[in-house]
Amino acid sequence: MALTATIYNFEIDLADADRGVYETLALRVAQHPSESEEYLVARLLAYCLEYAEGIAFSSGLSDPDEPTLAVRDLTGALHVWIEIGSPDAARLHKASKAAKRAVVYTHKDPAQLLKQLEGARVHRAEDVEIYSLDRTFIAALVAKLERRMSMSISVADQHVLVALDGGVIEGDITRHRL
Repeated sequence: MALTATIYNFEIDLADADRGVYETLALRVAQHPSESEEYLVARLLAYCLEYAEGIAFSSGLSDPDEPTLAVRDLTGALHVWIEIGSPDAARLHKASKAAKRAVVYTHKDPAQLLKQLEGARVHRAEDVEIYSLDRTFIAALVAKLERRMSMSISVADQHVLVALDGGVIEGDITRHRL
């Protein structure tokens, strides 16, 4: 018997002072059976941190040629290719060629990702944006993860505050260079 995706419903009040983005989001996010909760939380945070008109989750593991998240204009042209975790150099090369911006949000050890990509052929490698999400921050969010959640996410100076259930969880976002 095949396992099915788990659906999460998030109500998010987003206040990103770094980019001047203030939105209320209602998201239905499917977690594939092979996807970890850490990956799901990183994917959700990346969506919020990159929120712009035209952002969307991909169709998931069923379409490996698509980015995890993408920002497209009204014509369908790809502007931002967003990956989560530790994509390989070939995937980043493809992303950088396909979109104006290629971005990675990793919830894993960024030093391992950078070492894996060191010396690899990546189109416009100097322009690929790599951000690491504080691992204890991700773990704290996973501990609070429920199928239906309401939260407020505030971003200022690459610092994220998530208010939920009367408490606040916070962490930093660190930029790295290839």
